[in-house]
Amino acid sequence: MAEKTSPPGSALIETNVISFLESAGLPYEIVEIDPEFADTALFCEKYGFPPQNAANTIIVASKKKPNTFTASVIRATRRLDVNHTVRQLMDTGRVSFAGAEETAELTGMMIGGVTAFALPPGIPIFVDPGLMELDYIILGGGSRSIKINILPRIFDLVANARVVGGLTG
Repeated sequence: MAEKTSPPGSALIETNVISFLESAGLPYEIVEIDPEFADTALFCEKYGFPPQNAANTIIVASKKKPNTFTASVIRATRRLDVNHTVRQLMDTGRVSFAGAEETAELTGMMIGGVTAFALPPGIPIFVDPGLMELDYIILGGGSRSIKINILPRIFDLVANARVVGGLTG
């Protein structure tokens, strides 16, 4: 297996994420991890966090040029309804999951570390309502080296974020 290392700008992204968290004023924990275990299932198994509290930030792109993008934050135990709910929210024709390269180019983050706390301005962020019912959630921290343990109400403070029913199927 090829080693998955963080891109050169990931330290800056981590700094931006931590600055945002500090300004939000909610308690949080930075969980330092081995980048080889950044993918959700591996992370939960190695570090003992329940998968139902893990959340994935997934980038979706329109197929029509110029491409538009959205981010959806969903429970790791669920599947994103990209072809119905997300497509309707994007008000476009065909959509697809952004690939690893496209995600890195857009966000500066690698799969396994993508977070809603450091996305480019203007990207709509759709949040799974099931996350809001949890005591805490685990999210990517902007790189494959950290995760964030935080209260779900953080999304009340994230620009462009809104809770949307029907995101998962």
